[in-house]
Amino acid sequence: MASKILVVEDDAFLLKAYKFKLEKAGFEIQVATNGEDALKVLDTFPAQVVLLDLVMPRKDGFATLEEIRKRPELKDLPVYVVSNLGQKEEIDRVMALGATDCLIKSNLSMDDLVKKIQAI
Repeated sequence: MASKILVVEDDAFLLKAYKFKLEKAGFEIQVATNGEDALKVLDTFPAQVVLLDLVMPRKDGFATLEEIRKRPELKDLPVYVVSNLGQKEEIDRVMALGATDCLIKSNLSMDDLVKKIQAI
């Protein structure tokens, strides 16, 4: 089971909710509010799963995912895109960039998210 998770989300309320729920489920959580910070966190935090928002300041999720996949040590890291962008084009784009899965925030409960991560 994955135990170290990096949550990349610029919405403060959602970030707090993810952190609370995932820590309660026994995961060790690091957070970042943009893609630049996420890449810095990955330099020092051995995440086993990344939850990645797409619409963020400084470096969006698309560019962040692309950077993660360019790093040999992170190329197999499970990256779950969690976004409100649910158009087929966006989903196809993140999957082509190497996302493990694309989850739509409005269709996802916190309990479902925890179960999905526990299943990894």
